Amino acid sequence: MSEIRVDLLHNQHVLIAPKRLHRPDFYQQERKISKKDCPFCEGHENMTPPEIFAIRDNGANDIHWKTRVVPNLYKAVQVEQSEGSKRDGLFEQINGVGAHEVLIDSPFHDKDLSLFDATFIELWLKTLIKRIEDLKNDKRLIYISIFKNFGQNSGATQEHPHTQLLALPLMPRSELDFLQKNLKYYKKHGRGKLQDIIENEKKSGERIIDENDDFVAYCPYASSFAFEVIIAPKRNISSLNYCRCEEVTSLSQMLESVFSKLHKQLGKFDYNLYFRLAPLNTNFENESFASSIEKNFRFNIRIIPRIYRIGGFELSSNMAINPVAPEKSAHLLREG
Repeated sequence: MSEIRVDLLHNQHVLIAPKRLHRPDFYQQERKISKKDCPFCEGHENMTPPEIFAIRDNGANDIHWKTRVVPNLYKAVQVEQSEGSKRDGLFEQINGVGAHEVLIDSPFHDKDLSLFDATFIELWLKTLIKRIEDLKNDKRLIYISIFKNFGQNSGATQEHPHTQLLALPLMPRSELDFLQKNLKYYKKHGRGKLQDIIENEKKSGERIIDENDDFVAYCPYASSFAFEVIIAPKRNISSLNYCRCEEVTSLSQMLESVFSKLHKQLGKFDYNLYFRLAPLNTNFENESFASSIEKNFRFNIRIIPRIYRIGGFELSSNMAINPVAPEKSAHLLREG
């Protein structure tokens, strides 16, 4: 069974998840998995747990699907587990309650999201929205992490492109810290941090990559990685599932544009992608932020190309070394 432990020294939570030890790591084994052995490929639906959700025109767990969501076979947390906690001397441990799901982005084994057109990306986004809305119904779940690892340098352990959703019964300390600082900024300025950052970036123009009616894409002023990109809405939308239909379409087009620009500069590249979203539900940890979050919080998507590896300094200091200035990255992406 999974446990969530509190690191007293570093003031953060750690997931102890024994099942993750047994997940396949095809990159470490330095071999390619063939389509006939891939559990995520169309026709291999019996190789995964029964699906939770799919965009399809036929019955569940059959072929002819466009996107498909299944429980993670090597889950870090279990939705079936009961709530509870205990002390071990100085230390605290919470039962590993939560949801860990895999969204299989498409039936195509060799086609990553970064090569999709806006129509396919929109199906991917609509699938994520459905899962956020469903997981929100479980009031035990407070925080959701949605992320993609693609390629060896990203930490991916499956070649077939996929996205993971991990919902927890608590807020990570870093997220609570972010909400606290954002609220403090809002109380002082009447605006959220990201709102002002976007206005500043648009005024400067140096780091803007692209924008449309609803979204803007830019390289952050203090980018931790070369060619790092953030995509954010132009209005305050606290979570992906609160986007209007036309905004989902607009976001799909923006993602297609950004990935196209990255491919022109980097070719095929490894990357991490993640969403920063408002809490799924309110509990004692985040209730002080709940009343104003719709006014000061904007969800965003961070795309991090992994074109080099980080080392000891970054890990020990929690400080990044970026060899390409964001102004240079933005210029190349914008003009390329």
